[in-house]
Amino acid sequence: MVAIGGTFFYLWQTGRLMRLKSYVEETIAELKKCNWPTWIELKGSTAVVTISLALLGAFTVIVDYVFHTLVLIIT
Repeated sequence: MVAIGGTFFYLWQTGRLMRLKSYVEETIAELKKCNWPTWIELKGSTAVVTISLALLGAFTVIVDYVFHTLVLIIT
């Protein structure tokens, strides 16, 4: 408890607490300016990412299998 109080006092004395408060306020203000996606856009983006990851994973497995087979043939 004393450590928390000491830390708070130190941050308050050095002005870092006010900078943190200002940072949080500015962050909230910027987030209010954001254009958030609609539910339909979010579902579409999620589908695109999921399909892309599946294709990339399949490609990686196929390339790994081909290289594995080539190494077995060579050795």
